[in-house]
Amino acid sequence: MAEKQRRKPGETREKLMNAALTLVGKGRHFASLGIREVTRQAGVVPTSFYRHFRNMDDLGLQLVDELGLVLRRMMREARANVLQADKLIEESVAIFISHARANRSFFMFMAQGLAGESRAVQEGIRSEMRYFASELANDLRRLRLVDHLNDQDLDMTSDLVVRSVAFSLTDLLGVSPDDDYQIEQIRKRTTRFLQLIFVGAANWKSPG
Repeated sequence: MAEKQRRKPGETREKLMNAALTLVGKGRHFASLGIREVTRQAGVVPTSFYRHFRNMDDLGLQLVDELGLVLRRMMREARANVLQADKLIEESVAIFISHARANRSFFMFMAQGLAGESRAVQEGIRSEMRYFASELANDLRRLRLVDHLNDQDLDMTSDLVVRSVAFSLTDLLGVSPDDDYQIEQIRKRTTRFLQLIFVGAANWKSPG
């Protein structure tokens, strides 16, 4: 029986994407992965790759879409659980670290992709980060935390928050996922980074 008859629709595609993430999670750089290596990890024949993806960049872009879903789940959890403005930073950082630990391979892919060789994957990840920053700006408006900032300065504040968290992500991925002490230190440091950003934003005067 042919492979496409044995497998359910979408099953091989999912196996290929999971295989790429598994290899990234083992320390491989996504940009260095080849089609044969991914199909071998997935347990499918190399020719089946082209029934689902044009090339590795195409697979990478599909992973970016999945990463976007992970980020949106994280955003929804933060909105559902962070009800007090004074707890916004601390609890949001805790939620970020929880999701980064639970989806370590996705976040490794994100960190690699931001500085990777694929322009398409890099731009896809940056687009997700811009979306995340715009949603953060909307939340800050809703919570009326920085009403004195004009739209441009609010967007810049949100962008700075997202960039700082992305930088902390590289620290988080650099320690063992079981090293609770180091992870707690990163949580505290990231919280302080963001607190300093908002102290600066609170005292910033937007031009009239």
